[in-house]
Amino acid sequence: MSERPPDAEPITVAKANLRAEVKTRRQVEILRRDRAEDAQALALDALRVAHEAGLGRGSWVAAYESIPSEPPTEALVEALLGRGIRVMVPITQADWDLDWREVGNEQPLGVEALAHAKVVFVPAQAVDLAGHRLGRGMGCYDRALARTSALLVAVVHPWEVLDRPVPHETHDRTVHAVIAAGLGVRHLPAT
Repeated sequence: MSERPPDAEPITVAKANLRAEVKTRRQVEILRRDRAEDAQALALDALRVAHEAGLGRGSWVAAYESIPSEPPTEALVEALLGRGIRVMVPITQADWDLDWREVGNEQPLGVEALAHAKVVFVPAQAVDLAGHRLGRGMGCYDRALARTSALLVAVVHPWEVLDRPVPHETHDRTVHAVIAAGLGVRHLPAT
């Protein structure tokens, strides 16, 4: 990556502080959630996004396989596959870049495969109403998203849609929409 501008340090600290805040809140809040109910709500939201984007059988989307602290994506992936939509998920490389593979197949598709996706469901720790997304801090998705013109949809827990700004830098990619269980699909004015 290129050298950071002088004002990047306060932004880096602000991002780290927000990540810590999100992590702490996730540890408490996810214990109160019904994961299966959240999974079904996210699946319905994903189908709505796919319908609005005009996706049909054979269309590509990118998603991800969630870890327990993240919003559940298993039903989302299954719902899309059930409509005949092809789903690719990331393979994290040693250099933190993302390769991709089709769900049900372990064969890598290549880092450029994301260009075929019409919609990308992006993991996030928070997103603001301007479409600024907070990731985990390794830059994996910001690099990968530069390779696509797809509709970018952040997937978060309901309390992670923030009405305050998410700290961001010029290389951070904004998202066009966000889904969170119980909140439906919220389209954002991505810049």
